[in-house]
Amino acid sequence: MQDPNTWGPALDEAVNALSRGGLVVLPTDTVYGVAADAFAPDAVAALLAAKGRGRQQPPPVLVPDARTLDGLARDVPAAVRDLVAAFWPGGLTVICRAQPSLAWDLGETHGTVALRMPDHPAALALLRRTGPLAVSSANRTGHPAALAAAGALDELGDAIAVYLDGGAAPGGVASTIVDATGARLRLVRAGAIDVEALRAVAPVDGPEGAAG
Repeated sequence: MQDPNTWGPALDEAVNALSRGGLVVLPTDTVYGVAADAFAPDAVAALLAAKGRGRQQPPPVLVPDARTLDGLARDVPAAVRDLVAAFWPGGLTVICRAQPSLAWDLGETHGTVALRMPDHPAALALLRRTGPLAVSSANRTGHPAALAAAGALDELGDAIAVYLDGGAAPGGVASTIVDATGARLRLVRAGAIDVEALRAVAPVDGPEGAAG
């Protein structure tokens, strides 16, 4: 998968697996992820089961284009648009209020959705063919995130229909998560995007609610 010219057959297989409700492991710019069709509740349930987590920990959704934001989220604050313009594609996940019309079941989301556009050519090539995918790190809950396809295989085994091997994950650190559902932006998890870089673009409170 390192050579983009050879991705075609593997991507075909991954698209077919996802369309049948199967799970796919894919490389991203942060860590390896396990993906399911975001609009197939049984597939999302299988993803959570493979990771050993419950519905109270819904997976984020990866998107192929920043323009997808308004199709999946509502009442997007201007500050989030500024962050997306600065850091997508990249290691920033934003939690927004979900569009109420969406026919999906990601778990106990309380009307929210976590969105990210990854900066990895294989992930983007797949997303452009499938549309939004529910994607969580490719590991059992409580274990370190997989940084290579082999590590994901060790963790998830035959629960996965297709493994896309793109070499070592270039980032190696999970995405930074910002919650945009309250009155102020709040840092939920520090990660691939430095907090000070975020604050250079938009005001983001610390995880305890304190800015700075």
